[in-house]
Order: sequence, then C-alpha cells, then structure tokens
Amino acid sequence: MSDEPCRPGLGLTHEHHRSLRVSWRDRELFRYVYRPWDDRLESPRPYLHPMWTLGGRPVSLYRPHDHVWHKGLSVALANAGAHNFWGGPTYLGGYGGYTQLGNNGEQRHEGFTRLDAGDETVGVTEELTWVAQDGRAVFAEQRTLDVAVLPGDEAWRLDLTTSLRNTGNAEIAIGSPETEGRAGAAYSGLFWRGPRSFSGGTVRIPDAEGTDELNGARAPWMAFTGRHDGDGERATLLMADRDGPTPWFVRSEVYAVLCPAAFAAVRRIGPGETLTLRYRVVVADGDLDHKACARLAT
Repeated sequence: MSDEPCRPGLGLTHEHHRSLRVSWRDRELFRYVYRPWDDRLESPRPYLHPMWTLGGRPVSLYRPHDHVWHKGLSVALANAGAHNFWGGPTYLGGYGGYTQLGNNGEQRHEGFTRLDAGDETVGVTEELTWVAQDGRAVFAEQRTLDVAVLPGDEAWRLDLTTSLRNTGNAEIAIGSPETEGRAGAAYSGLFWRGPRSFSGGTVRIPDAEGTDELNGARAPWMAFTGRHDGDGERATLLMADRDGPTPWFVRSEVYAVLCPAAFAAVRRIGPGETLTLRYRVVVADGDLDHKACARLAT
C-alpha cells in the first residue's frame, strides 16, 4: 500500500498525446480520448470512455459488437448533408434504408487552447476540424468541457458546449435517420452508450417514468438509471439541454442509449454560419428521483 497522500480534489493528466484523464482524489472519473485509433468506417471522433461514478462504478461502453461506432459519450452527426460523422452505414429512406457509402468523415483534433485544473473544477477548450472522407473540411468546431464534482450528491457534472462553423460555400442540412423517414430514430448529436447491465433500466423526464415508450418525448432533461452486475447497485446518468426542452432519443429494453434529439427536425447552417449546442451531463451513484434530477439539471 502506498504511503503517498491522496490528491484532495480534481486532477487533469495528459496521456500519450491521445487522451486526457480526469480524476477525483486519485480515482478516475473519465478519459477523454481526443486522438482515437478507430477505423474510418467508424467515423473517428473524440469520446469519453471509460466513465465512472464517484464510487468507482462504470457507466459507459466502448465499441459494442452490435454498433461498433458507439463510443461511450461523444458528439456525432448521422446525416450532415451528404456526410456521415456517426459511423457505419447511412440511412437514406428512399434508397433502401441503411447503406454503407463512401462518406464516413472524421473529427480531427487540432489543439487545446485551455487546460485548467483546480481542486474543484477542470476546464478544457478544444479546436477540431470535421473532415469529409474525401479530405474536404466541413466544419470548424470549438468544444468546451467544464467538469465539477458534487460530493454531497455523490455525483460529478460535465457542461459541454460545441460550436460548429460551416467552412464551405454551400448550406449544410443536418438531420437524422428520422428526418430521412425512419420514425423514432432521431439520434444525432450528443450520444451516450451505457453498460450492458443497464439494459432494462429506468428512464425519467420531469413528468413521467418508464422505458422505451419515452422515446421521442420532449423535455428539458432525461435521466437513465441502471443496475450494475456484481453488487446490484444503481447509478444514474442525467442529460439536460441547457437551451430548453428538446425531443429525446432513448433505448432501454435492449440496450442503454440516451441522446438529446437536436436533429429530430432538419437544421440548416449556411456558409460561415455557426450552430451552437449546450448540454449538461451528470453522473451519480444511486437512483436519482425526479426532484434530484430537476435540481441537478439546472
């Protein structure tokens, strides 16, 4: 056993020029992999994985065999004009459903302009370029991640903002499989894949509780509570759209996924224009009730 004192608060460590490790009292909260090893067909992009509760329980999944392009918590776009920044096949309703095309783009890390770490907060600002499969730049992005620990709630919080600027000379229409005709499949944007043991977990919004029937519900926040193998304890991941109520994409009965469905309707970005999305993610030990979720979301 080491006699070295435990770090009193948050820590930020740069690892191998590929990832950032955020820890609390020397226990890892997450790794932010900003230079992934992924294959082109998985639309390489930064992601958070593994993710842990303050109590040391895992709350993310990486490359599940059913959807290998699911990577913990990440920002991805399924239908961005002709481009796929999600991974795998593209859904084009009028052309036979899901089809593997030569359109899988990637998000390239350009550099960090802010890396701040204190005992109570960690702040990161990153510059990225979204590059099409043919090498053309599509978006310039500035992404911020601000982390705080909430010991009284046995939780930690991530505020994530992404600002996407269209660097081309034509408008880009961003949608989802739902806007292409697949009802109930409005996944695109901030997306989380939970552990296998979270299948069958409980989903909450301000005025309801359930499972898959809450897919498509409109609310300012949505929370997913699952159970862990081994000790059977619960953990909750909460997401909130910081700009107001939004539709949600969620799955529980087969596997755990959660996504504020910002592109349930097509959103258009003109040349030189910027689209900004702001989210809050809270990871907590235990089963958060509606009252706790509402408080942490705001």
